Amino acid sequence: MKRLAEVKDSLDIDVKQNFIDPLQGLYDKDLREIQHHLKKLEGRRLDYDYKKKRQGKIPDEEVRQALEKFHESKEVAETSMYNLLETDIEQVSQLASLVESQLQYHRQAVQVLEELSDKLRDRMNEAQSRPRREYTPKPKPMFDFGDNNHSNGGFSTSMAPPPSRSTAPEQPSCKALYDFEPENEGELGFHEGDVITLTNQIDENWYEGMLNGQSGFFPLNYVEVLVPLPH
Repeated sequence: MKRLAEVKDSLDIDVKQNFIDPLQGLYDKDLREIQHHLKKLEGRRLDYDYKKKRQGKIPDEEVRQALEKFHESKEVAETSMYNLLETDIEQVSQLASLVESQLQYHRQAVQVLEELSDKLRDRMNEAQSRPRREYTPKPKPMFDFGDNNHSNGGFSTSMAPPPSRSTAPEQPSCKALYDFEPENEGELGFHEGDVITLTNQIDENWYEGMLNGQSGFFPLNYVEVLVPLPH
C-alpha cells in the first residue's frame, strides 16, 4: 500500500506541474485579460450609444471620440482572443500530458497490485502447507493485591471565548443625483436618491453596480460616490 501511495503522489505532482499550473496561468493571464478587454469594450459601446442618441445636444467631437474609443477597444479585444486561439497547441499539449500521467499511474498501480497479489498468494500457500501446532496455554500468574489508595482528581473546563465579530467594511456605493432610464440592454435604471452598490468602473464614463438585486451599467455623471471602489 505504501508503494501505491507513492505512485499516487507522483501522479499528483505530475498533474499539478504539467496541467493544473499551466491551466491556472492561462486563466490568470490570458483569460482575465480578455475578460477585461471585453468589459471595457462593452462600456465604450454603451458610452457611444448614449452620446449618439444625444447627437445635437452634445458636441460632435465627443461623439467622434466615443466612436474611436469603441473601435480601439474592439480591436484590442479581437487581437487578444486571436492570440489565445493561436496558442491552442499549448493547451492540447497540456491535455496530452494529463492523459499520459493518468496512463502511467494506472500502469504502475497495476504492476504494484500484481506484485502484492503474488506475495499474498505465496504467503497463503505457505500457511496452508505449514503443519498445525497444538496450542498450549501459559500458566496463570499470581498477583498480590495490596491496599490501593485512589484519589479523585478533578478537572476544570474553561469556556472558549466567543469569536470576535469583525466589523465588515462599508461596501463601495454611490447615490443617484438624477433619474436614469435604461435605453440599452445591460444598463441599470434608478431614481434620484437611490443608493447603488458599486462593483466596477468600466472606464472614465461608466460604472457597473447593483440595485435591488439587479446589476448593470450607468453613467458616472448621474451619481455621487459615497464609498469609492478600492484601487
